[in-house]
Amino acid sequence: MSNVGAFLSGANNNGAHSANGITAMFIATGQDVANVSESSAGILYSEVTAEGDLYISITIPSLIVATHGGGTGLATQNECLQMLGCVGRGTVRKFAEIVAGVVLAGELSLGAAISSSDWVSSHEQYGRNR
Repeated sequence: MSNVGAFLSGANNNGAHSANGITAMFIATGQDVANVSESSAGILYSEVTAEGDLYISITIPSLIVATHGGGTGLATQNECLQMLGCVGRGTVRKFAEIVAGVVLAGELSLGAAISSSDWVSSHEQYGRNR
């Protein structure tokens, strides 16, 4: 029900914060940060399987990334792409999958922090609300 409500309200995704992970990855790897707006659109899906496991996936239908040209040639950003094994033509799908993995990890982390009530206490403990 909340997913339908999110999309009916005009939200570009039903997750908690896909733009955060995407922005971090874009800055680190020389992507065009202006594309975060389109790239952060996503569909987070979760279900409990028949075996009792939690299955969670993210679909990012308009992720805009590159592994050659532009900012990917900057020294530090290129080094980050090299560490990921994503430099040059033919590696963009691998890079897109890594970005999606970062987004999914962030969604899992924030969801766990909120559901365990650690999110607010962590902000209080480390001074975010001071």
